[in-house]
Amino acid sequence: MGSKDWRERYRRKLTTASEALRLVRRGCSVFIGSGAAVPQLLVEELCKRSAQLSNIRLIHSLTVALTPRGDSEYGEGFRHDAFFIGSEVRDAVSQGRADYTPVFLSEVPGLFASRSVYLDVALIQVTPPDEKGLCSYGVSVDVVKAAAESARYVIAEVNPRMPRTLGDSFIHVDQIDALVEHDAPLPEQRFAPPDEVSLKTARNVASLVEDGATLQMGIGRIARSVPQFLGEKKDLGVHTELVSDWIVDLIQKAVVTNARKTLNRGKVVTSFCLGSRRLYDFVHNNPAFEFRPCDYTNDPSVIGQHEKMTAINSALEIDLTGQVCSDSLGQVFYSGLGGQVDFIRGAAAAKGGKPIIALPSTAAGGVMSRIVPSLSKGAGVMITRGDIHYVVTEYGIVYLHGKNVRERALALISIAHPKFRAQLLEEAKENLYVYGDQLIPVGIYPCDLETTVTFRGERIFFRPIKATDESMMQDFFYSLSDRTVYQRYFSVLKAMPHQTVQTMTTIDYEQQMAIVGLARSEGRERIIAVGRYGLVREPSGLAEMAFTVRDDWQNIGIGTYLLRYLAQIAKQRRVSAFTAEILETNGPMLSILQKADYPVESVHDEGVYIATMRLQGHG
Repeated sequence: MGSKDWRERYRRKLTTASEALRLVRRGCSVFIGSGAAVPQLLVEELCKRSAQLSNIRLIHSLTVALTPRGDSEYGEGFRHDAFFIGSEVRDAVSQGRADYTPVFLSEVPGLFASRSVYLDVALIQVTPPDEKGLCSYGVSVDVVKAAAESARYVIAEVNPRMPRTLGDSFIHVDQIDALVEHDAPLPEQRFAPPDEVSLKTARNVASLVEDGATLQMGIGRIARSVPQFLGEKKDLGVHTELVSDWIVDLIQKAVVTNARKTLNRGKVVTSFCLGSRRLYDFVHNNPAFEFRPCDYTNDPSVIGQHEKMTAINSALEIDLTGQVCSDSLGQVFYSGLGGQVDFIRGAAAAKGGKPIIALPSTAAGGVMSRIVPSLSKGAGVMITRGDIHYVVTEYGIVYLHGKNVRERALALISIAHPKFRAQLLEEAKENLYVYGDQLIPVGIYPCDLETTVTFRGERIFFRPIKATDESMMQDFFYSLSDRTVYQRYFSVLKAMPHQTVQTMTTIDYEQQMAIVGLARSEGRERIIAVGRYGLVREPSGLAEMAFTVRDDWQNIGIGTYLLRYLAQIAKQRRVSAFTAEILETNGPMLSILQKADYPVESVHDEGVYIATMRLQGHG
């Protein structure tokens, strides 16, 4: 039969919801469409037939406005089986009245296709057919397309208000067994405004996003907050499982152009969208979007082909070794595997990729730390120790991949809430993760002091020192010549043991400050300069300062820059003056002081200059 005949076949398949659902019999496995594409009329009618049915297995992923909600009033009629636990079934799952199937979202279509998860009936929602008889799956292609292609029977709710999305997102009327027309608005998802912690964390996450990066953002509050800090970025791309209203703003501001994507250049690739009517109107017939099934969007091998792939996801807790739990509160299942692992692993495989886990430092109104010595009893390990890379809280950013357990524990403690750091450190000592005499990272890392300056054609990243810099500081010390060591320490030290170096790296950023300069060498970051000061007298505000620059980076202005930058920081913190003892043979340091922007007084005593530089009341 030719395509011109589809209209007649369409009319023959038109029926009422009640009649269409006669295909659902006792013991059936029934798939329900995802997200905002839940076929509301069909599901409502299915509920009305609950007395005539029994042992109906309702299979679905994340849904919005889903009924029946797993309520006990339906008795043995329905039992939910969720690939991702939404709010409608969370209580039922936790109370044992509904099931949860943990599986990566990228693998769900394969389960349907192989009949490992058998579907008798698929209830879906689609657009009216176009001139060729093709209906669009609209706002949710994800696992819906695979379900419709695998189910024994397909019942479609045809809604003229469903956006017609483009991509691998169509089903022909000939592939549908029954059609029910229903004109109704799609449910809209209104997200709560972000709190201060989410905004601070999101700002930290945004600092990791490079121009030309391809983004994936999860469904959490922090991920939803990141886009508002991306306004200055250029040529971002999007390859993700989900988009929400943020995509509209970033496209209209020309932040997201998709011009530098490695795959599907010029297109936002997603498997579903969830948000307001504004979003649904924006994606309607919009050629800038390609909606694809999640066995494509979430395939790690596809994700990994995107240069600078940046995956931003949330977590419920993380232990000091780097294990992440995202789907359960202890033994109570809360959400699901979803696409988090797919994107974390895909981003890790990408050239210049950044897999990011972002979470608030506390939970339960601040009474519990989300960074914990060990995961809660029964908690699932979503991201393994081997998969973890970036972790972000409102207190900073740490990078764990390739780090040993001691380095990981210290790094995570440094971005935990300050009121839990002492307890976490004690637990880490008991578990022998860190040195028994390890100092606690007490200061709140001042990320606003990070900056990049070019010297000798190379970009040097200057930032405050961190407790986790201990190994790099030891490497820095052993890279110095005997002459430089002597000028800095007034003796030729031969060793820089942990007991000494940890006092240099663990500072409070108020009474003490240290700025390190980092350059990439042989594929890794290395410290090439350090400038520091520490208050030696209260309340006069006198601070002792010191600078060290690696020999092969000397005489190009780094020491002068460090002095100026530290003076600027110290002045803001009301330090009144710097003092330093300088060997008379240390010509470079004496030259730096002569070029200082502040008045310097010096006294010579037995081969040593005692210099004082006044900060307050000047420039």
